[in-house]
Amino acid sequence: MRNSKPVLLVEDDDVDTMTVKRAFSDLKITNSLICKLNGEEALEYLTDKANRTPCVILLDLNMPKMNGIEFLKVAKNDEELKKIPVVVLTTSKNDEDRVKSFGLSVAGYMIKPTDYKIFVETIRVIDRYWTLSELPEGPNGNGLRESKVEVGTASQT
Repeated sequence: MRNSKPVLLVEDDDVDTMTVKRAFSDLKITNSLICKLNGEEALEYLTDKANRTPCVILLDLNMPKMNGIEFLKVAKNDEELKKIPVVVLTTSKNDEDRVKSFGLSVAGYMIKPTDYKIFVETIRVIDRYWTLSELPEGPNGNGLRESKVEVGTASQT
């Protein structure tokens, strides 16, 4: 990401978290990665005014305490939180999960590949999409973006 906003990763699996961190490093994505273990922790982070608003949320679905669908139901009913783009990054191939996720206005639904090279390409695609996407400014000029919502600096190969 060329802007300085963090990316919020909501993921309970340590190996998956480390894989995302490694992919960010390999792709030279310099935005900080804020990691939360479940939807409850993510909501606590997002509602704390002392924390920076992420430019995008990468959300797992299968988590303890508050799963991804439960998180989306709360976040997408909040006037501020619903403006933050959410990309589901999950192992769930369940059609019901996809339908529920898109019904709750996610920006994308990606299946976590088990092959690391394919995983990196998945993160590259997410990065590239949000690098090119333009989101509206908030009413006071400091909405979701500082200048331009850009999730990465990875070059396309």
